[in-house]
Amino acid sequence: MRLGLVLLLSMTTLAACNGGPDSNPQGDQATTEPLTIVTSSGRHAFQVEIADDEAERQRGLMYRPPLADDRGMLFEFPVAEEQRFWMHNTPSSLDIIYIAPDGRIVSIARNTTPNSETSIPSYGAAKGVLELRGGRAAEIGANPGDQIVHPFFGND
Repeated sequence: MRLGLVLLLSMTTLAACNGGPDSNPQGDQATTEPLTIVTSSGRHAFQVEIADDEAERQRGLMYRPPLADDRGMLFEFPVAEEQRFWMHNTPSSLDIIYIAPDGRIVSIARNTTPNSETSIPSYGAAKGVLELRGGRAAEIGANPGDQIVHPFFGND
C-alpha cells in the first residue's frame, strides 16, 4: 500500500513537471510579436508567441487548441544546429518551419501528425523554428529559401 502511494505521488509530480493540460500559464493571454513570411505570393503577417528558454521550448504548443490562421510560435535557439521536433501531446496538426540564422527557411515539415512521438528533423542547421497551423505554409506558398522577417534574425 505504501509503495503504491509513493508511486502515485511520484507520477503526479512528474506529470506536473512535464506540463499538463493546465500547466500553460499563458494560454490565450500569451504575449505576441509580429513576424512576416515573405514568399513568391507576397508578405504574410503573423503574431507569434516566443519560446526562448528551455522550459518554453519543451512545452511549446502542447495541450493547446488549434492555432488561428494569423498565429504561431517562434522557438529561438542560442546556436544554429540540426533541430528535431515532435508532436507529443500536441492535439492539432502543425507546419514546422526550420529557419537559418539569417531568416531563410531551411525546411518545412507540413501537416504533422498530432500526438506523434516521431522525431521530425530540420535537415540542416536551424536557429529558429516557427510552428503554424497545419496546412498554413502551403496556403501562403511558403517554401525552403523563403524569408522569415523578425528581430531575432536581424532582418526586421
